[in-house]
Amino acid sequence: MFDEDLARLSHLLRDPDRLLILAMLAEVDEADLSFLSRHTGLDENALTAHLHALQEGRFVFTHKVSGTQGERTVAALTNLGRDIFAAYWKSLRRLERRFAA
Repeated sequence: MFDEDLARLSHLLRDPDRLLILAMLAEVDEADLSFLSRHTGLDENALTAHLHALQEGRFVFTHKVSGTQGERTVAALTNLGRDIFAAYWKSLRRLERRFAA
């Protein structure tokens, strides 16, 4: 199953914006969409479309939270997303070391 999940993630990450979104979410517990939009340079529609694709892959989930400034949507990696992204990143680092030598 792990290899299938890694292959599915590799397919989704053909778009570098999705890699950026996952890398950002890997560093935090969760992030609201305005934060992700500001730091990725993606407009709300593009960001939402990428998050939807990552949700369909079961790597990301979103939910609404209420606060003093109203309701906002936040995104986070699922446990699967965190594990698979860590493995993916590790494999990229391995490649980097191989070709840097």
